[in-house]
Amino acid sequence: MDRDRLGATCWLLATPLFLAANVVVGLAWRQPPFSWATNNISDLGNVTCGLWDSTRPRPVCSPWHAGMNGAMTATAVLLALGVLLTWPALGRGAAATVARLFTLAAAAGYALAAAAPADVDENRHFLAALLIFVLGNAGMVAAAAARRSPVLGGMRGASLVLGATGVAGVALFLAQVDVGIGVGGMERVAVFPMLVWTVLAGVRVLRTGRDRRLS
Repeated sequence: MDRDRLGATCWLLATPLFLAANVVVGLAWRQPPFSWATNNISDLGNVTCGLWDSTRPRPVCSPWHAGMNGAMTATAVLLALGVLLTWPALGRGAAATVARLFTLAAAAGYALAAAAPADVDENRHFLAALLIFVLGNAGMVAAAAARRSPVLGGMRGASLVLGATGVAGVALFLAQVDVGIGVGGMERVAVFPMLVWTVLAGVRVLRTGRDRRLS
């Protein structure tokens, strides 16, 4: 397997791993049950039980927090490998470079969030969240401007829509506006677009590589 296909595979594995961890670790909650509308993703990785968050107090107790933090670490590694291994395939130009660097920074955010759960080191965890929220979504917006990239140029519309959705999600989440899906649901609107984008980019890398081999 060449490096492009290996990198694309890493991207294709990262998202289902992260989503599966969200579901499985959430199912381990008992009193109270985990809610995607009420609870933040970070609540799944908190190592202690109790009332959490002075801004939006809620009871948090995640029995399988180690599994969630391990999954976030693995997600970070897969996302980073996806960027590094597909680096040449994503093409040249400032926009493509910014997209790669910002996605790599978001991957570092997942690693930092796992190493510093919110109830262990809130400041470092907040920094991790900013890397994911701000740079992860900004990277997609930058990717939409990468016209010369054989991979990113073919998914400019998706990059722009997903990036704009993520940016809107970040703004509404930080403002604690839920638009009917809960503040926790709004956090997922801020986080999930980049994960969807890496899947689309991974598929695009595989297709571009296949077309190049057949030509």
